[in-house]
Amino acid sequence: MAMGLAMSSGYAQNALNLGGDISMLPQYESVNTPYYTSVGGKIPNVLTYMKQTCKMNSMRVRLFVTPNANEAKDGVVQDLEYVKNLGKRIKAEGMDFMLDFQYSDTWADPSNQNIPSTWKTNTTNAVLTDSMYTYTRRCLEYLKENDATPDFVQIGNEISYGMLWRNYSDRCYSNATAATWKRLTDFLSAGAKAVREVTPDAKIILHVERTGDANSCVDFFNKMEANGVDYDIIGLSYYPFWHKLLPSLNTTLNTLATKFPNKPVQIVETAYYYQYFPSDYPDQYDNTTSVWAATPAGQQAFIEDLCTELAKHTNVTGLYYWFPEENGSGGATWNANNVVLQHWINRGLWDNNSHKINPALLKLQNFLTQKEALSIDGVQTDDNESDAPTYTLSGQRVTSMSSPGIYIRGKKKYLISTAAH
Repeated sequence: MAMGLAMSSGYAQNALNLGGDISMLPQYESVNTPYYTSVGGKIPNVLTYMKQTCKMNSMRVRLFVTPNANEAKDGVVQDLEYVKNLGKRIKAEGMDFMLDFQYSDTWADPSNQNIPSTWKTNTTNAVLTDSMYTYTRRCLEYLKENDATPDFVQIGNEISYGMLWRNYSDRCYSNATAATWKRLTDFLSAGAKAVREVTPDAKIILHVERTGDANSCVDFFNKMEANGVDYDIIGLSYYPFWHKLLPSLNTTLNTLATKFPNKPVQIVETAYYYQYFPSDYPDQYDNTTSVWAATPAGQQAFIEDLCTELAKHTNVTGLYYWFPEENGSGGATWNANNVVLQHWINRGLWDNNSHKINPALLKLQNFLTQKEALSIDGVQTDDNESDAPTYTLSGQRVTSMSSPGIYIRGKKKYLISTAAH
């Protein structure tokens, strides 16, 4: 059973969230791509399999404004109708649904935050802010009307450097002006306003990707706080070949817990290679194969090590694997008419050649089991800390750990899942 977190520090998470970004699953299904178990058994329903066998309880889907047709074979196909259909399936499966607003017609990431084509008539800050609100509200209303109400809403995708760029001066670098940062936070506040009005129970996620640099993460969320942006959860991308090894992740998570004790963290994207590590791009990738081989066993080892690391951090409440459903180019055999992807990425949890699961898929549930193992009923301390003062994560000193929540005593954190007796 997933561990409940009743946070005295100001937020409530009913359960840990484990899942993946499965935005391409309907594309693979449309050309009858086979999905097999490790022994070759046919998986008739991938969503059901991921829920029942892999213990996943939440799925993420990206949304483009008007997907760029020229990039369909690169995974840019998710318009509102597509997302409605997939979101409805996720909800019907009994899973949580995370909606990832890209606010673009193509990939939004640290290098690309392009204004949607239909928003380019007037790109003044005031008009773009209104477009953020109007578009977000319209999409959420449509999803809500069609049984696809999201439980989590990402306002933007990997927005460390801002969004809706018109030119270089719109990028939120460390030396950017206060006005540039205000432009971004106005956009985010407009999106958040729409979420609160239409789907008030949904948790708002702000998603950044400079996970290997704790100071940059803190600087970003300090600016969010200074400008009054309304959000619930810090979302992080963590790919070790871009964001450094696990000790750096540990530092970032610890720093966020200290600086923003009321904000849980979810790893909304992670993945690792199981073949063909692109080591010929040294300027883009850090070769981590000396730690985890680019093999199925290496991918599994990465997931196991990541889950072990995340179990140490009580502020981490979610883990999502990016593109677990990758499964070749599409179809059972090569057919130009059945191409889903023109290039393999080689980080999925099904083998692109055999269509069988990679062993890492079944190890993701370690995130749940290792987190649950931290849950304690009542208070357990060692003799050296029994007289130390006790604090909530928000810094309030308390006399006891009698209510469910997370507490700090001495040098340890204690997660109380049930009331002490």
